[in-house]
Amino acid sequence: MDADKKKLTAAVSAVMAYIRNDEDAGLLAAPAEAPAAQAGPSAAAAGMWGVSGRQQQMQWRNLMQMRALR
Repeated sequence: MDADKKKLTAAVSAVMAYIRNDEDAGLLAAPAEAPAAQAGPSAAAAGMWGVSGRQQQMQWRNLMQMRALR
């Protein structure tokens, strides 16, 4: 039983270390992307339109799954 707990602890530790390394790599890449994200108001507006369109598609799909639309 004690060996199983050690194996579980080692596995969880390995997964957490992998996730932490992946997040750290993402943080290092973020400053390189920051100037492109601040391109101007048109970039922000395009992002808002994209989010709105995806949200509408998800709402339609949800209605179809509930069979509210025929």
